[in-house]
Amino acid sequence: MKILDFILGLIASRRRHRSDISTWCLIVLLSFCLHSCGIYTFSGASIPAEAKTVSVQYFPNNAQLVNPLLSNTLTNALNDMFVNQTTLQSVAQNGDLALEGEITGYSTSPIAITGDQTAAMNRLTVTVNVRFTNKYDESKDFEQKFSQYQDYPSNQDLTSVQDVLVEQIVEDLCQDIFNKAVVNW
Repeated sequence: MKILDFILGLIASRRRHRSDISTWCLIVLLSFCLHSCGIYTFSGASIPAEAKTVSVQYFPNNAQLVNPLLSNTLTNALNDMFVNQTTLQSVAQNGDLALEGEITGYSTSPIAITGDQTAAMNRLTVTVNVRFTNKYDESKDFEQKFSQYQDYPSNQDLTSVQDVLVEQIVEDLCQDIFNKAVVNW
């Protein structure tokens, strides 16, 4: 209430244009709303005010086809996203927000067949199973599979395009997981 009294006093002490008063009122209203809802970041994340830490456990690769770098790449990218887009500090275990899971699928398949029955395009698909725990709001806990893919021309060998495809797939997966865990859209 002290902030509101200060702003109202400031408005009363100076003659301002109506648009300036409206702007100040809107700022005050938004600050009260955002403060009461917990921590709000510009990434759109809504995190309980009590939450200070996040832990992302190593995602083992349990897929039939294994990319040896995928586990580290996914785990690190997911941890980086939470640290860079929120005010949370990363901890090894038992974070206020905690993520764990495993890579369950890594596959390539033809998606566009030409007239002579050969593949024109292939699709690399990665699937992960994620368990999310919110220490302060159990209604936000979930276990869910996330899947993303990237297409590539069939005249290119998977090993020649794999790094670029995996980078984009991991980025998309991390964004989906982050949105489900803390953006609540």
